[in-house]
Amino acid sequence: MNHSSMPNRVLSLDFMRGLIMILLMLESAGLYESLNNSLEGNAAQLLTQQFFHHPWNGIRFWDLIQPGFMFMAGTAMVYSLQRQQNEGVPWNRSFIKVLKRSGWLFFWGVFDYAVRPNGLSFELWDVLTQLSVTTLIAFLIFRWEFKWQFIFSLFLLLLTEILYRFAHISGFDQPFTDQQNFGNYVDVLLMNKINKGGWVAINCIPTAAHTIWGVLAGKLLLSDLSSKVKIKWLLVVGAIFLIIGFGMDMTITPVIKRIATSSFVFVSGGYCLLFLALSYWWIDVKAHKNYLQFFTVVGMNSIFIYLFIEIVADRWFSEYIHAFGKGLLPYLGCTTNTIGMISALAVFALEWKMCQFLYKKKIFLKI
Repeated sequence: MNHSSMPNRVLSLDFMRGLIMILLMLESAGLYESLNNSLEGNAAQLLTQQFFHHPWNGIRFWDLIQPGFMFMAGTAMVYSLQRQQNEGVPWNRSFIKVLKRSGWLFFWGVFDYAVRPNGLSFELWDVLTQLSVTTLIAFLIFRWEFKWQFIFSLFLLLLTEILYRFAHISGFDQPFTDQQNFGNYVDVLLMNKINKGGWVAINCIPTAAHTIWGVLAGKLLLSDLSSKVKIKWLLVVGAIFLIIGFGMDMTITPVIKRIATSSFVFVSGGYCLLFLALSYWWIDVKAHKNYLQFFTVVGMNSIFIYLFIEIVADRWFSEYIHAFGKGLLPYLGCTTNTIGMISALAVFALEWKMCQFLYKKKIFLKI
């Protein structure tokens, strides 16, 4: 691959990152919950349930959001490091930058969960905390040959299988049972608690594969290969990952997002690759760029808006807007669920306008 010069910006990456953040904004605003409640008992509720995590063994659309977030972080890393290389930045300076970034991601991830109604809490389940680890791992092997990076990602998945299956610890010796698996045991060691939803901190080990695969996809897009060949590789590998993941689900390892089983990583990684192929073909190859800015203004400030919706909006902003809607909209004859949906869209609109303002002012929060 020739990385001597930077090609034009791959707009599909901006689109994907923006789409992920917009979906998270709508979730934080409460749209999916209100929409799901309004369809209670209706067959259409099967669709709205796709915007909630699967309870355990299985996969829904919403289970792909975090993998997509971490996958895109790896792809963005390629462009960042290529730019630094073009500017003559040595490896040790790049390492310090990534180390600081990982440190800040870890801090904000812990801070996001730290403030609770009954006091402070130390938890390691936030996506930013996970990303702080996967980013560092992906950087440390960034200069390895393509095949060795991929092999290392498979090693992380194999390591996950070994830890869950063969670390026979009393009370935590059921590899794929909620509250009784190795990941829960590690959480007891790290935090002296177990997540009631089944999430575990060591998800950062297998999901590092998402970030590594994002790096490999970014290197592919930066290569001198034709767009046709790039799309072919993304489609073929994505399809293979899906076959492997679902094949494992039917035989040896269930697809479980909450503990990031290796089969889940393959399935979600496969979908990420397929969606990247589709976005790249539609936006960068076929040049369909209408309304792209709607997503770009959010994607360019993804870390800022994530912190805003998690720390500010979730604890104050959304509640204020929803309270305003509950006080006003009943006079217009709106039902409870309709009020919830209108209020959620109002929250989203205000958050999007804030991102647009920052975009126009060229203010971008970088960690």
